[in-house]
Formats: sequence, C-alpha cells, structure tokens
Amino acid sequence: MPPKIKITREMIIEAGFEQVRESGIESVNARTIAKRLQCSTQPVLYSFRTIEEIKLAVYEKTDVFHTEYLMNIRDDDVMLGIGLNYIRFATNEPNLFRFLFQSGYAKGHSLLEMIDSEDVKPILGAMSQAMSASEEKTKEIFLTIAMFAHGYASIIANNSLEFDERTAARHLTNAYRGAVLAAKEEI
Repeated sequence: MPPKIKITREMIIEAGFEQVRESGIESVNARTIAKRLQCSTQPVLYSFRTIEEIKLAVYEKTDVFHTEYLMNIRDDDVMLGIGLNYIRFATNEPNLFRFLFQSGYAKGHSLLEMIDSEDVKPILGAMSQAMSASEEKTKEIFLTIAMFAHGYASIIANNSLEFDERTAARHLTNAYRGAVLAAKEEI
C-alpha cells in the first residue's frame, strides 16, 4: 500500500486560491478544498481551526499574487503600466479581484492605510522614481490614479464593460495627467 500523501497548510491554501480563482470566494469550503486535494475534509479541518481562517490565508496569498501581477510592468511608462496591470488583473482574474476588493475581507485595509503599507512601497518607489517626485506628491498622485483605476477595474470585473486596452490606456493617461497637474498646484 503506497504511503498516504500528507496534506500541508500550503496545499490547502493553494487549493483555496484555485477555488476562488475559478468560482469565487463563495465556493470555498472544506468540501471543495478536499475535493481539489483528493482527500477527505479531515486534513483540511485539522490544519485550520475554521473555514474563515482558510479564507484569510487565501486572501493573503491572493494579495501577494496581485502585487506581483501589478509589478510585472510591460509598458515603458511605469505609471501607465501599473494602472493597466490593475485593470488587466480585473479583466483576467475577476474572481480574485472581487475577493480582494469587494468581498469584505480587506477590512482594516482602507486606501489610506494601504498607501502606507509595506506591500505598496515597491509600487510607490517605482512611481516616485519614474516621475522624479517626492514621496508625498507620489502618494497624492497614486491615490487619484488608484481610485480611478479601481472604479474602471470594478466595472470590468462585474461584467459591465468590455476591456479595450487602447481606450483604458487613454483614460488612465488623462487621469494621470490631471493628477500630476493637480499635485503640482500650490493652494
């Protein structure tokens, strides 16, 4: 008889991540994870106290995945690249996008708290360097663009708009220019 495969926490988190990716957070439970791992629910429930604990671990994995996705910039313009990647993420990974930003699991992660988090520092650093702007001005511009891109991405993720990269790039560029001009004004 072959030895039993040990089900690890990482395997459970990965199975939960894939379940969210395919069917949304609503479909994550011990049974769906166990089915993916081809095991009973016992190892799943042994490794985590509750399904909620699994969902929080999957949220953290999804957040890291999202940050890596944003930083894989294909465009020459860093600002435009980050904004387009945010919208591409909503287009290509709508269930993950909704889980991160529309499921209620981001509690305690308001936009203002997020901008000072360690996760966002690489994004702000790339933006600041690309614009030759101070950290304060970069944050101001980032907030404006983030709100614009989030609205755009949310509409796409919820199937209310078809993604057209050229149009999205034009809209993001206009929003970026407006944010930069506003940040330069001394009131």
